[in-house]
Amino acid sequence: MDKPRFFSEEKTSQQDIYERSGFQRDRDRIIHASAFRRLQYKTQVFVYHEGDYFRTRLTHSLEVAQIARTIARSLGLNEDLSEAIALAHDLGHTPFGHAGETALQESMKQFGGFDHNEQTLRILCLIERRYASFDGLNLSWETLEGVAKHNGPVSKEKLRPTLKQLDADYNLRLDSYASAEAQVANLSDDIAYLSHDIDDGLRAKLFSVNALLELPIISEILLSLQTRYPELSHTRLANELTRRLISRFVTDLQITSTQELKRLSPQTSDDIRTAGQPIISHSTAMKQALSGIRSFLFTNMYRHYKVNRMMNKAQKLLKDLFNELIDNPALLPEEWHIRFTDEIEAEQTMDKKARIIADYIASLTDREAMLEHDRLFIISPSGKKI
Repeated sequence: MDKPRFFSEEKTSQQDIYERSGFQRDRDRIIHASAFRRLQYKTQVFVYHEGDYFRTRLTHSLEVAQIARTIARSLGLNEDLSEAIALAHDLGHTPFGHAGETALQESMKQFGGFDHNEQTLRILCLIERRYASFDGLNLSWETLEGVAKHNGPVSKEKLRPTLKQLDADYNLRLDSYASAEAQVANLSDDIAYLSHDIDDGLRAKLFSVNALLELPIISEILLSLQTRYPELSHTRLANELTRRLISRFVTDLQITSTQELKRLSPQTSDDIRTAGQPIISHSTAMKQALSGIRSFLFTNMYRHYKVNRMMNKAQKLLKDLFNELIDNPALLPEEWHIRFTDEIEAEQTMDKKARIIADYIASLTDREAMLEHDRLFIISPSGKKI
């Protein structure tokens, strides 16, 4: 960690006793953020009430962090930085997953748009209000840079408003690649969601084990399992497939990235940023396998009619909320209405009003969004409280 935080902070007595590293403090602040807790009831693929065993944004984030720490340790990188970026990367997701994001993108089209990656940065730097002397979490430069650029360099020509302001304040060097730790977090995200969506899809019976035999690496694992354990139950088979699939992905990434790091022989983290290409990478064969799994899931899971029906309802629900609240902000809950009033007094523009409404809706869990929709649109029968 070689750059100061944006806001200077005094050490507490507890910090004097046990001095955490800067990236450990980042990780701890992310975990204690209200936005992180809300991920427990935010959709990964299945809405929360469809089954308690399906993954949520929270379990996904924990799984990404676990994989990222394993890979970072094996490559001699900073585990705490990779973990912090991994834990933060999904904080900006709306209720109902990508369907919710699509709904807010369409609702916010005239007001600057909406993007879950930018929303994550808004949460980290603006929306969370836990500390006495600053808004946001006041994370280290490296963690913010990793979150902003975990998918690679960002074109300054198409910067969204929040990221544009953050870059002006922090100089995130958006035209370069992120640190190796951020690259690890990004690929750990892919490993986690592709492997675990296979598991959830099998549990939900959206596709069969036999359908997976068309995918090269998965078919190898399945045939090996079926040969060694011919009487294995469906649940155990899904579990064994998932853990072996993750192991294959991680091992390939470790081997390929070790070779890339040896070739580059970086002396500083900036050597990684200016390498001109990602240094943390899968082999060509594994990239093709991952692409095949992604295509399979898109066709057989993300586009499945059962998923589409729920996501269609979710989009309509969030658009209803947005339209009602933009017309009548007085309907906002007290905390958000106070924030709306305070911020609009300083800048009375429709873009600003819409952004606060979007911040509120994006903060909701699946359950909260459904309850809020009921409160605003359903007249309660006599004696029933909503």
